[in-house]
Amino acid sequence: MGGLRNAVRQELVGRQVEEQIAHRFPVGQRLRVLDVGMGQGTQALRLARAGHQVTGLEVDAGMLTVAREALEREPAGIQDRVRLLEGDGRETGAHFTPGSFDVVLCHGVLMYVPEPDAMLAGLARMLAPGGLLSLLVRNGDALAMRPGLAGDWSSTLAAFDTVAYRNRLGLDVRADRLADLTSTLSGIGAPLHTWYGVRVFTDGTEAGRELPPEQELERLLAAEERAGRTDPYRGVAALLHLIGVRG
Repeated sequence: MGGLRNAVRQELVGRQVEEQIAHRFPVGQRLRVLDVGMGQGTQALRLARAGHQVTGLEVDAGMLTVAREALEREPAGIQDRVRLLEGDGRETGAHFTPGSFDVVLCHGVLMYVPEPDAMLAGLARMLAPGGLLSLLVRNGDALAMRPGLAGDWSSTLAAFDTVAYRNRLGLDVRADRLADLTSTLSGIGAPLHTWYGVRVFTDGTEAGRELPPEQELERLLAAEERAGRTDPYRGVAALLHLIGVRG
């Protein structure tokens, strides 16, 4: 799960979540965080290191094992702040009571859910009033960018008229359009507060490409971070990071 593309995604999303937490909550407040579909646990551990109480929910037993192994390498104080559970993000109501969390993360999950509205409504119910819902999705308004930059013109033309695509794992999945998610978030009581683009410039890199030297990496991240919050660049990012706020 390493490489440049994933490093850019994880670092930018981590910074953006931290920015929104700093704007929304008092400095030093220990938050209750739920990470749905946490994967290898990168964001869960990052928030636990920042002092928050984190629950990670993951349906894939293999990914859960990876996350547990990563947690075991952390100091005891951080381990005590993290709880890892095996479970489906579409069934949060079976695991938690409404209003149990201040922050809910759902990153890189919705593309695998054919009809996500019910799941999103369930995630919003997990939030206390004023809580943050953080969604990372494939940008359905920019599906033509990757094949177009690669010179695959047949796939480029097809991408303009669909939100379905085949990901780099060979799975048939779906993307989300900003306007559609904005409407959904409003309807579930967690209206859109702000949004970012993620991977404007580096989406076309090979999945296993190694990170550049530190100074070059910092310049790359600075460029991606600037583009991810600046129009028109953020609109053609591979991923969209949306922040909703529970009313």
